[in-house]
Order: sequence, then structure tokens, then C-alpha cells
Amino acid sequence: MPRIRQPIVVIVGHVDHGKTTLADKLRGTAIAAKEAGAITQAAGASELPLETIKRITGPLLGKTEVEIPGLLLLDTPGHAAFIGMRKRGGAIADLAILVIDLLQGVQEQTKESIEILKQFKTPFIVAATKLDKINGWIQNEGNFFTESLKKQPEFVKEELDRNVYKLVGQLSEKGFDSERIDRITDFKKQVAIVPCSGITGEGIPELLAALVGITQQFLKQNLEVAGEVGKGSVLEVRDYPGLGTTIDVVLYDGILRKGDWIVVGGKEITVAKVRALLKPKPLKEIRTEKEFENLEEVSAAVAVKIAAPGLENVIAGSSLRAVREEKGIEEVKRELEAEVQEIEFETSREGIIVRADTLGGIEALVKLLQERGIDMQKAEVGGPAKKDLIALQSVQDRYKRVVFCFNVPVSKDIAAEAERTGVKIINSDIIYRLFEQYDLWKGEEKKKEMEEKLSNITLPALIKILPGFVFRQSDPAVVGVEVLEGELRSGAGLIKGDKEIGSVKDLQDEGKHLDSAEKGKRVAVSIEGGVVGRNIREGDELATKVSVQDLNILEELERPEAELARRILSH
Repeated sequence: MPRIRQPIVVIVGHVDHGKTTLADKLRGTAIAAKEAGAITQAAGASELPLETIKRITGPLLGKTEVEIPGLLLLDTPGHAAFIGMRKRGGAIADLAILVIDLLQGVQEQTKESIEILKQFKTPFIVAATKLDKINGWIQNEGNFFTESLKKQPEFVKEELDRNVYKLVGQLSEKGFDSERIDRITDFKKQVAIVPCSGITGEGIPELLAALVGITQQFLKQNLEVAGEVGKGSVLEVRDYPGLGTTIDVVLYDGILRKGDWIVVGGKEITVAKVRALLKPKPLKEIRTEKEFENLEEVSAAVAVKIAAPGLENVIAGSSLRAVREEKGIEEVKRELEAEVQEIEFETSREGIIVRADTLGGIEALVKLLQERGIDMQKAEVGGPAKKDLIALQSVQDRYKRVVFCFNVPVSKDIAAEAERTGVKIINSDIIYRLFEQYDLWKGEEKKKEMEEKLSNITLPALIKILPGFVFRQSDPAVVGVEVLEGELRSGAGLIKGDKEIGSVKDLQDEGKHLDSAEKGKRVAVSIEGGVVGRNIREGDELATKVSVQDLNILEELERPEAELARRILSH
């Protein structure tokens, strides 16, 4: 019978919604269970053994025969880490906890987390945090949510319901049928919402029970360890005293042994021989995180620190394969190279450039850009380079002379060169902020462009010379007018019917110079070429002389003045 590994669980959600507090509480609750080795702090992750989970959840799991050995909870909060860890055909995580603040509901980054969970087809449970912040909530440290609920006044229960059902509505808009955990009728069709608190620990038993139950019921086949050969994803690359550059890896399949060769994917394939496999000792023995246990082998699912020579160029998010014998390295290298090339998208010479810290980041960005109809010419791992700026200079559409940088550093030299060459670099460690910044920049640039185009054309206007307001007859004629329609600007040519009269030399209101006058305004106008009594008279209606090119620009900019321009041209 195949061995069932522990599921890999990741925590995602909006900033400030309590992801870190919840992760700390999940670990802390397990430590409080006071079981020898109740929780192991692995490199970049926490292992919660089944015995500990059973102790915390009490009767919630009932007499269910649980086959999973526990849960591997990834420490790194935020979906940047989740995106970064991918394997062929999906995400490393088997299950996600989507953290949503009960009082704030779905926010921008929550929406993005949901989109990414949908993209990677990752099932999730909603941890509706900050339960203790509900107005009037009576705290019950570490209690079951259902038990705490019974102790609350009626008005508090109603307040909780209002917040939960607001959340249900928001998730429904995103295509998910959800319900509070104690009211769920079908876990296969409904997303469980677990009200909980990272401060008091209320609801943590239900959250753990739901994770185990859903894994057990619907994901068991995904947890069968398929082979002997270790497969993993790099969580972090870091220097370690006495060991040099090490990598923290999540092993999601197979076995990894000391002495194995590892092949790590990325722009440059890295091959190294495992010198040490390190895991921190059980928490109760830890004094500092430097106290590691040196292991001969580890089996999935596990997080482990690997020490090996030549890991300096490894990038977080890269795929890792173990190879027992040296002769198998070349075949594995070919497999990983193919994986790098599998993110497909239509390339366009008139497209933007995408840069991200991991393959998973590129995959997520490419998908979201495709959904928005934004063309791309290339997408690569790593920060922006000079060659990107050179490639973008030939792009005709100025709104596509852009580099999207997700979670990568941008050097001062590149930033300065981009500014000099008219390339826009948009950089953020949160995907939705990249799109937010892009839309904002594009909006501002379009506004500037529109203002520039409008400043170079004659705007349409109809004016009437007011009887009794002739101040000068000629050289230039100075008369009082009312703007009947449109906007009259200094410098505009004037016509009467199809006859040219002259041009507006100046506009004044009570002796003060004006650049323009809008509909309803009465102003003094000096008309170069106008002679009162010869080509203009009191009571005459004049129009600005607009051209077909002026009309075309107004139509292109979808300006309401286009209709008046058409009327003037038709006369």
C-alpha cells in the first residue's frame, strides 16, 4: 500500500488580516498541548503531528480513522511564497488557509489570493480571524468556536452572523458557495468559514479539524508518495555560518538522502551533492535556531535545510530533484529545462516585459496579464536588465514600454536608464499593486496626452456680439461677447457663416487677461481682422474656425465638444 504523506498547508490573505498571528497561534496551541516533540520547527515550516492535532481537536474528529501523519504548515505568510512554490501542473500546497478579517471582509489582496487559488486549483478553508474583536464578544481562551458561541449574548451572535453573511456574499461574487463551519451540509460543494482568533485561540480546534477532514475525504489520492526519488521546491536561499550557502526546501514527494545529487532548476541549472540534511531539534530543546539535527535521510512531506557546495546561484521557487546516481543527472536536467519552458504565452514585439523572482511568479503574472488582454514580449526570472530597456525602445505603443517587476530588485543604474529612455518600471512584491500602479500611471499619462492634444487644436465655440458693447471698431476690434456654446480660447480663428473674420487676439474680464472663456461667460474680445460695421455687427453670431483634424482629435478623445465641431463644419 502506498504511503500517505502529510498535506502541505499554506496561509494566504490580505495584509494585516492576521496571517502571522494565526500561524503563531497554530504553532503555539500545539506547543501548549505539552506533548513530547508535539511540534517540530522545520526549516521554513512547522510540522504538526497527528497526535497533537487529535489532542487539540478533542471530539471533533470523532472515531474517524485518520490516515495522514499530520500537517506541514508553511511558515512564510503571503501568497508571494505560495506563488513561488510550484511543481509541474500546479502549486506545492495541497490546501490553503485563506485568512480574512471578519470585520473588514474581502479586500483587494484577498481577491488576488482567491484568483491565484483558482488558477492553481488549490482547495481552501476560510479562517475568519479577529473573532475577539466582534463588539461585545466574551473571550474564552483556546475554546472551541461552537462552545464559545453558546456563551455569547444574543446581540453578539447577531453581529457575528451579519459579518459572516457579508463574507458569504463576497465569496459568492467570486463563484464560491460558502457557509459557517457548523452549518455546512456538504464539504465537497461548500467552502468552510471558520470564525477564529489568533489572539485567544478560539476556533483553532475547528480549523485544524476541518483541514484534516477535508484532506482525508477529498485529497487522499494526491498525498500518496509516488516514488523513491525526492522532488521538492526551494523556499529560501540563505548563507549559514560554517555551512556557506544553504537552501530551505519543501520536499513534496519521495526521499532525499545525504550523499544524493540534487539538480535545481531555474535560468541556470545547478547540480550539487548533498553534504548535510538539517532539521531543528524539537522545540522544547531549542535554545537558538542554530541547533540542528543532522539527518541521514528525509521523506515527504517535509521542510529541510540542505547544505551542499555551489548553491550560490539557486533562486527561491526553483524545482529540485534528487538523483541517486551521477549518470541520471543529464536526464533530470533536461526535464527541468522543459519545465522552465512550459509557461506558454503568445509573444508580441509590441508587448511589455515581465520579470519575477520565481517561475511561479511569472506563471501567475502571465495568467493575469492574459486575462487583461495585455501583450507580452518576454517573461524571465530575475531583475530587469539593460537588454529589456533596449528591446522596449522599439515598441511603438508608449503604454507597452513597461517592465512589470514582481518581487525583484531594480538597480539604481537600470532605474536611471529607464527614466532616460522613457521606459516605465513598475515594481512591487504584491501582484495586485503592480496592476494598480500600472492603471494609475496609464490614467495619468493619458490625461497628460489628452491635455497636450487639446492644447494644440482649436476648440469649437459659438459667440454672440452683445449690442451696446462695442469698445473699439478696428485694429483690432474690441467688443463684448457672450459664449453661447463651447469654449473660446485666445488665438482661435473666427468665422461668420462660411466667411473668415479674423482671430481672437485677447480675452478680458473686467480688465484681467483670460486664456479662455466657457459657455455662459460674458467677456471683452479683441478680434484681429474684425471691423465693426463692415464684416461684423452688434448681435452677430460667430463661430471658431475648426478643422476636420480638430474634429478627428475630439472624436478620438471621445470629447463632448465633437458634436458642436460637427455642426460648425456642416455649415
